[in-house]
Amino acid sequence: MNKPSNSITRSKQYLFTNDKNTDVCGFFCGIRGHAYCNQKTPSIAAGMDEQALLGLNPNADSDFRQRALAYFEQLKISPDAWQVCAEALAQRTYSDDHIKFFCFQVLEHQVKYKYSELTTVQQQLIRETLVSWLQAQMLNPQPEKTFIRNKAAQVFALLFVTEYLTKWPKFFFDILSVVDLNPRGVDLYLRILMAIDSELEARRNTLIKDTMREQCIPNLVESWYQILQNYQYTNSEVTCQCLEVVGAYVSWIDLSLIANDRFINMLLGHMSIEVLREEACDCLFEIVNKGMDPVDKMKLVESLCQVLQSAGFFSIDREEDVDFLARFSKLVNGMGQSLIVSWTKLIKNGDIKNAQEALQAIETKVALMLQLLIHEDDDISSNIIGFCYDYLHILKQLTVLSDRQKANVETIMLAVMKKLTYDEEYNFENEGEDEAMFVEYRKQLKLLLDRLAQVSPELLLASVRRVFSSTLQNWQTTRFMEVEVAIRLLYMLAEALPVSHGAHFSGDVSKASALQDMMRTLVTSGVSSYQHTSVTLEFFETVVRYEKFFTVEPQHIPCVLMAFLDHRGLRHSSAKVRSRTAYLFSRFVKSLNKQMNPFIEDILNRIQDLLELSPPENGYQSLLSSDDQLFIYETAGVLIVNSEYPAERKQALMRNLLTPLMEKFKILLEKLMLAQDEERQASLADCLNHAVGFASRTSKAFSNKQTVKQCGCSEVYLDCLQTFLPALSCPLQKDILRSGVRTFLHRMIICLEEEVLPFIPSASEHMLKDCEAKDLQEFIPLINQITAKFKIQVSPFLQQMFMPLLHAIFEVLLRPAEENDQSAALEKQMLRRSYFAFLQTVTGSGMSEVIANQGAENVERVLVTVIQGAVEYPDPIAQKTCFIILSKLVELWGGKDGPVGFADFVYKHIVPACFLAPLKQTFDLADAQTVLALSECAVTLKTIHLKRGPECVQYLQQEYLPSLQVAPEIIQEFCQALQQPDAKVFKNYLKVCDNIEKLHAD
Repeated sequence: MNKPSNSITRSKQYLFTNDKNTDVCGFFCGIRGHAYCNQKTPSIAAGMDEQALLGLNPNADSDFRQRALAYFEQLKISPDAWQVCAEALAQRTYSDDHIKFFCFQVLEHQVKYKYSELTTVQQQLIRETLVSWLQAQMLNPQPEKTFIRNKAAQVFALLFVTEYLTKWPKFFFDILSVVDLNPRGVDLYLRILMAIDSELEARRNTLIKDTMREQCIPNLVESWYQILQNYQYTNSEVTCQCLEVVGAYVSWIDLSLIANDRFINMLLGHMSIEVLREEACDCLFEIVNKGMDPVDKMKLVESLCQVLQSAGFFSIDREEDVDFLARFSKLVNGMGQSLIVSWTKLIKNGDIKNAQEALQAIETKVALMLQLLIHEDDDISSNIIGFCYDYLHILKQLTVLSDRQKANVETIMLAVMKKLTYDEEYNFENEGEDEAMFVEYRKQLKLLLDRLAQVSPELLLASVRRVFSSTLQNWQTTRFMEVEVAIRLLYMLAEALPVSHGAHFSGDVSKASALQDMMRTLVTSGVSSYQHTSVTLEFFETVVRYEKFFTVEPQHIPCVLMAFLDHRGLRHSSAKVRSRTAYLFSRFVKSLNKQMNPFIEDILNRIQDLLELSPPENGYQSLLSSDDQLFIYETAGVLIVNSEYPAERKQALMRNLLTPLMEKFKILLEKLMLAQDEERQASLADCLNHAVGFASRTSKAFSNKQTVKQCGCSEVYLDCLQTFLPALSCPLQKDILRSGVRTFLHRMIICLEEEVLPFIPSASEHMLKDCEAKDLQEFIPLINQITAKFKIQVSPFLQQMFMPLLHAIFEVLLRPAEENDQSAALEKQMLRRSYFAFLQTVTGSGMSEVIANQGAENVERVLVTVIQGAVEYPDPIAQKTCFIILSKLVELWGGKDGPVGFADFVYKHIVPACFLAPLKQTFDLADAQTVLALSECAVTLKTIHLKRGPECVQYLQQEYLPSLQVAPEIIQEFCQALQQPDAKVFKNYLKVCDNIEKLHAD
């Protein structure tokens, strides 16, 4: 082994001639006035809490861990307790790694959040602590653990970004003076550099980068070169770290410092050293990725390629190290994409000569690209896809393709088809990380296929047809992965060759004919019986994707329906296939509902057993989960509603579908009322909820063209309502039962129209009993829906339940909660929003008399809550709603014939609210919702002016605004803006921050 030469030492003596004092401790002591190294810092209080520190051990029990956490919080809050940690680090008081890490965490918090609060002396102490710790690392018999070194590097980096521009411009010179040639020191120096790069990227701090470029980057680059030269044969870990640093910094430093003969030659040399070549590859990738002049970039890439090719790196088949090849593939991808960027820029600039050279350079890399794309390792293949995709984009732009380029397109196409194929090892029943990665890889390949279709759609269609036809002819003797990919390619053509509204079987005759031929083969070949889940699923996915085929050749519908309904689909041995098929069957029937009439009753009979509600006690494992059954119920509903049967027959079929649910529901509800065991109660409630959900789902089949009434099904759903509503009075499992019935009511309000109204008062009464915030939040939208839909029809009901609802809301809002209970605070905030949304719905639906008829005291109470919502709560969404309510009430009641006392309320409360809200500290106009709230505030003031006229302006000019001590000229300006006919003028006036601030009292 060669020993590191002392050239780095000589280099540093040359590099740091600006720094006359290389003894950093002495340098710091000169500033501070005493030598930190020779004089102990006085111990703060009684030192560290040794008992609390025991909790830092990963094996400590929860009490000790809690104590350690509390101690950490205590040290963070304390103005000077961090000094105990600084002392412990500088004097190496503790040998326990977790305590050292803890001390660095405390210092990190101090530098990150409280540094500006420290005195100059305290700031100096932190600098000294870190440098003293760094010096100690040079002498330690063993290096610190990696996690400690990384945390130390983070603290150094935080201090650097805080102090470099002001108090510590010689940061790097001082660090390097300490670490010198010591490999441990170099390791820390490189970790600090990486941490600094991360901080600069996170903060997007261009000023520090600019200053570094001016003051120290050339010196840093020189230090990297010396490190690489000295350690490349003796310390691979340090060398790899240094290559990582070069790769990180090259994106924002002068490239000529790195992209020169001595550096590039060294990096190319590293490409031949097994332990270095992966990092060298990544470093070269970052150099190639650096933005630069297109011609210069082309020359750099070409020179690199020549050297790599002559060194044998382009001979992919000879390389067995797949990890290296994955990095090399990424490098080739970077070089290819860089050349394409150069070509694009040169074409844009009209430099045809150099653009032609760039294109030629790209073409010479395609053979290598194809070798990497087709490689059996998916990581290697995946890393080159970007280059491949961009190359196809170039070909798409060319008017004529050469024979070579056409051959490349075909080769890429065949490569994609081959690489789409599953491996033998793919685990379909228990998909893990490897399987997820292959799924993502397939998505990348699909993008390539889409791009291929843009370059040559005819070639793609012909290639897929050839592969599909040859595979399907012999599917019985072909491996599953080849059959799956053949069907998958047909499926992918639907997006690769896009058409409007899935009209693949009309228009272009040759394309329609080819697709029609393939679909006919798919559904008649018997491949749906293939004994592998991937093939089965791909069959059903493709059948549904090309559902328009069955309008062209409807004779194939029966055999596909049978595939859905038998052991190939809904009764398949795999739960995964059954589940997916349930969804796809629903889609298939919905899209072809006009063709389904001859098969409706047969389908309903065949799915009868799949519709059964499985109570918890029967122990029978249902074929479908409850979620899957939802799709089957919806499908049944669609078949019945869209059939050509008369209304009487539709009603009979719907009753046959829903009666078993109702009967089971009654039995299960009785069982729930008697159940003692909580687990059994929960499972029964779940089952009841499923029953309600299934009935709800059938109603999704109705539409404006096919209403419940027109189909004669009103009576069936009213019976359902009568069956389900008693669940609201069940004292057990209230949350789940109420949720299900509430959802059903939402659906019935849409479907049954006014026939649902007699059920609402009783349902509401039950749902308002023993309410929590969440219950009310979910109940209010139901009332809003009824109010908005039926308006005056529900006025008596609303007047009756208005105050009980408000009392329930106020009672929940007034309940005490823990100060730090974020969940309770959020629940209350959401309930407040729901409450204001309810008032908005009532006023916006022309139902203000509902509020007016509640008695003067209650009306005032409601109005005050709206004022509070507009001003006091820092929630712009609620504030916006409150101003909408106030604006509407002023519009309805603010005229001369409005309710007695409302005009006084306008001037005493509404007008002040319009000024107090925007003047709150929490009213942040940088927030989009707050801007909307301000806009509604402006509308409220405009509405007051509209209803009260000159009286409003006089009040503002002579009473209200002077009481806020607003200057007369500002009052004049404000009132002029308010009186502008165009409301936008006043809105825009208020939106200007200065105009709001001008209204603030001095």
